[in-house]
Amino acid sequence: MTQPESNTEISEGTPYGEFLAELEEIQRLKWLASERDGRDVGFEHALNEWAANHRESWRRDRNQRG
Repeated sequence: MTQPESNTEISEGTPYGEFLAELEEIQRLKWLASERDGRDVGFEHALNEWAANHRESWRRDRNQRG
């Protein structure tokens, strides 16, 4: 996934940086689920699966590292 062009560096600790990191994980889940199912599952499906099954632990792990 490409990040928007900008003159300022986006740091991980900023809300926008965190949004981009989470979006990247959702896109990764979308790709994996699509490969598993043999079809494009769509962003909304991946987002719902991410929020229901992965977001909480991902955020907890990410906060423990930082």
